Amino acid sequence: MKKTVVVTYHCKPGMREAFLAALKAEKLDEACRQEAGNIRYNYAFSTADPDEMILLEMWKDAEAVDFHNATPHFARIGEVKKEYVLDTTIERYDVPEE
Repeated sequence: MKKTVVVTYHCKPGMREAFLAALKAEKLDEACRQEAGNIRYNYAFSTADPDEMILLEMWKDAEAVDFHNATPHFARIGEVKKEYVLDTTIERYDVPEE
């Protein structure tokens, strides 16, 4: 079953765009998109909160998510977050086959 992960980053005030720029500068988003099993990996800015950024991920199955969570670039994202992000909320969903 496909897996969708919605990550909400609650950035430090005024740091949302800098956080995204830091991720892109190290090509961490590209590394995630190139993983086997990745279907979607896109960032979006909240229209309600200027310090909130949302990451929408879709993976082919739970094993792909587990592999992703064990990669060096996933660990690096956690390190980058320390500079820009106050809190992170993660929601996981199963996506039924059509």
